[in-house]
Amino acid sequence: MSTELLTYLFVGVTFTLYIGIAIWSRAGSTSEYYVAGKGIHPIANGMATGADWMSAASFISMAGIISFVGRDGAVYLMGWTGGYVLLAMCLAPYLRKFGKFTVPDFVGERYYSQIARVVAVICVIFISFTYVAGQMRGVGIVFSRYLEVDIVSGVLIGMGIVFFYAVLGGMKGITYTQVAQYCVMIFAFMVPAIYISMLITGNPIPQLGFGSEVTGTGMSVLEKLDGLSAELGFAQYTDGSKSTIDVFFITMALMVGTAGLPHVIVRFFTTPTVRDARKSAGFALLFIAILYTTAPAVASFARINLLNTVSEASYKELPKWFSNWENSGLIAWVDKNEDGKIQYTAGKSFAGKPSFTDERGESGERLINNAPTEGVNELYVDRDIMVLANPEIAGLPGWVIALIAAGGLAAALSTAAGLLLVISTSVSHDLLKQNLAPNISDKQELLAARIAAGAAIVIAGLFGIYPPGFVAQVVAFAFGLAAASFFPAILMGIFYKRMNREGAVSGMIAGLAFTFAYIVYFKFVNPADNNPEHWWFGVSPEGIGTLGMIINFSVSFVICHLTAPPPQHIQDLVEEIRVPSSNNAAAPVEGGQTANA
Repeated sequence: MSTELLTYLFVGVTFTLYIGIAIWSRAGSTSEYYVAGKGIHPIANGMATGADWMSAASFISMAGIISFVGRDGAVYLMGWTGGYVLLAMCLAPYLRKFGKFTVPDFVGERYYSQIARVVAVICVIFISFTYVAGQMRGVGIVFSRYLEVDIVSGVLIGMGIVFFYAVLGGMKGITYTQVAQYCVMIFAFMVPAIYISMLITGNPIPQLGFGSEVTGTGMSVLEKLDGLSAELGFAQYTDGSKSTIDVFFITMALMVGTAGLPHVIVRFFTTPTVRDARKSAGFALLFIAILYTTAPAVASFARINLLNTVSEASYKELPKWFSNWENSGLIAWVDKNEDGKIQYTAGKSFAGKPSFTDERGESGERLINNAPTEGVNELYVDRDIMVLANPEIAGLPGWVIALIAAGGLAAALSTAAGLLLVISTSVSHDLLKQNLAPNISDKQELLAARIAAGAAIVIAGLFGIYPPGFVAQVVAFAFGLAAASFFPAILMGIFYKRMNREGAVSGMIAGLAFTFAYIVYFKFVNPADNNPEHWWFGVSPEGIGTLGMIINFSVSFVICHLTAPPPQHIQDLVEEIRVPSSNNAAAPVEGGQTANA
């Protein structure tokens, strides 16, 4: 069976599985739609959390970034991993004990303010739409290559699938779908990693292969990469170009941004008890670690394969995978010196529409203003393809290539569904039910949530078609926004009972506004200024969320001490949330209600 047919088969079977699960587990109430009725087993919730958290950025783009930039790419690995530990250990159990539906629910109740709730909803929408843009972009990339449709069509197909199981199933349907998606994505990531580790190092365990010698060279993987990179004019793979302060700020923004991501936090509201929330956090960390400890090895193997395959190779003698990816527009070559060989060296690549054809058909040659750019680099490679193209470059069987396609789609769709659900619940529950129309029935609220999800999917699709950057970079912006807005409000809401609504609201607005403005200016308004010489304190837009967080903390602390302290029952609530629960007794919340612990 051909690779194309295998891909259609694998993707079709997995899509059918997702839709079948959504029909089986469709939500019948707002509780099931928002938090799956708080009845998800810790192991299932751990797998769903892993799928929700390991997005297209983790599956598709993270190893691609590390593959291209070497040591500098480790900030994503450190930040996202450390952030999950911070969330699981320091925030999730307390939020679960509070027992609300959403993060804006927590902010509104803890800070006894509808204004705080509305600001939190705005933050959710900003963060989630920024994040979901990367997921839809990932969907488009996978479809454009493996199903031979353009990226726009791929995004539209992905929108349709997500619309079906997110709108129908809500959190209940999404949770069980994400369990299946985790199994698909981790199998898809590990199988080619094991194959390629065997081919390059002879070691079947990628994590160990990463530290082994490349077969027949007497050099370790990193030594081989350093040598290949230096020969082609690139910086050595183990060298870093980022300043220490920028590495620190990006890592911190990704870390605390993870701890403030609403679609991950809400996963801990779906377990029956606080103890189960802690257990699911541990299981999720284990499931996540499988992929994250493998990613550096995959990045290194992919880079070795690419450099060995294309550098100084004759274009006409290249394997078929090269022309396959050219047709998707995600890799390209222009023969600047007309010698028929690919010179892949350090220097700017090029952009534009494919313009050159030969007997093989469209070559994907890219030009600017109908002329090659200056310099000698003749190859353009979209870094988001490295994980997806790796099995083809290594010459693995067709079923492995089909599997990686299904895994990439699972990674992107799982997180996209979680984000879209957070957006819809914030609109229907926090904005509509808690503010604009408090008397609507449960059935009307559920309908509003589904309508909001549908609208969110359409907007997300537009972001996927017109993305503001490569997948992991877009996601990094979302983490920065979360770090600057939600994290301080949640952390102080749990551990600082003196924090009041005036301080929290002022801090969220200040942090979000500063971070958003900084990103927009350097990425969109004046991208020519986007270099270290013009950044504040040498901090890139990817890391500016850390400074936004500091601004949030500072503004919140000052304002809260210039205004009246919170009511006594709110201070008592904060004390109650922090008390470890040895049983499943209900924890009191504002107004005499109870939060199921």
